[in-house]
Amino acid sequence: MFSTRTQWNLSSNRLARALEGVRSCGCELLDLTASNPTECGFQYDGSSILKALITPAVLKYHPDPRGLRPARVAVQEYYERRNERVSIDDLILTTSTSEAYSFVFRLLCNPGDEVLVPTPSYPLFEFLADIQDVKLIRYPLVYDHGWQIDFHALEAAVTPRTRAVIVVHPNNPTGHFTKLEELNRLNQICAARDLAIIADEVFLDFSMDGGIRNSFIQNESSLTFSMSGISKISGLPQMKFAWLAVSGPATQKREALARLEVIADTFLSMNAATQAAAPTLLAQRHGLQQQLMARVRSNLAELDRQLSDQKACTRLEIEGGWYAVIRVPAIRSDEELALELLEEGVYLHPGHFYDFPAEGYLVVSLITRERAFAEGIEKLLAHF
Repeated sequence: MFSTRTQWNLSSNRLARALEGVRSCGCELLDLTASNPTECGFQYDGSSILKALITPAVLKYHPDPRGLRPARVAVQEYYERRNERVSIDDLILTTSTSEAYSFVFRLLCNPGDEVLVPTPSYPLFEFLADIQDVKLIRYPLVYDHGWQIDFHALEAAVTPRTRAVIVVHPNNPTGHFTKLEELNRLNQICAARDLAIIADEVFLDFSMDGGIRNSFIQNESSLTFSMSGISKISGLPQMKFAWLAVSGPATQKREALARLEVIADTFLSMNAATQAAAPTLLAQRHGLQQQLMARVRSNLAELDRQLSDQKACTRLEIEGGWYAVIRVPAIRSDEELALELLEEGVYLHPGHFYDFPAEGYLVVSLITRERAFAEGIEKLLAHF
């Protein structure tokens, strides 16, 4: 009765079952995986958000497959504040970056075609690809005094069925920003093989040093699809407002936008209220990002302080994002360690959730409330 594309193993893994047991018993849990900013104690301008959602404009239906013009102008102005230029005609609004991926996969791939994806990276890609009948082929990020793309492995992974290369900028969870020399090498590879670049930039604003990192939106050397949204930028995942920006050689870009418009027109996913509120929702980023990065830096400093008191564990270099990767002695599997910590009331993610190539990696969220973070790290390090 059901399609093979949804033939996933739907049974819970051991860690998920153990987590459910801890939560059902009402035991105190130090959750070091917290990723929902609306539940992490940050302050929002609630009255402005609610006011923006209540407007007479939402009572009229004026469909535009690319998204209503004022909402796209708000996105354009977001990039202008970053000293980057994008035409509103090159923007397609979507309800999420997941939907943006869906549009691009449908645009570029026939069933069974391949897209290269970095590893480590977050596990959502597998489901997005399965649903669109796309095959993911992994290329590694390697760590040597910082993360970098293994271009030899990337080129070796390209086949006649490869259609695109995904770059997460900065990567989740490694926090690696794509460097200019990496972008140049990537353009050489993609231009020579007629491949597109898909740039996921949801964490772009969250650099550890506070500097502004360049987006892919002005990349002209290869057909490029840059995506982001207010889920991370403004800490508003519930509002479902994201976008896709297309750049690259003029002929390819024009054809891509024409086809994307038909795809978007088929779904017309964006609702009027969120689009009308877009300028206000994007403006929330200023206050939210200040609070969030203060939390990230505070927790990172606490992590480093506790790590300095012992020699068994280290953290890997982070350039951006909300997560830290901790290297621990591989004396047991990461899942076994995560289960042991859960018994003590600490929840964190083992490295294999993100396709780390070996044991000995744990991932923690740096937006966890400070007290819970400090206590959780203390219990983690007590193991070693």
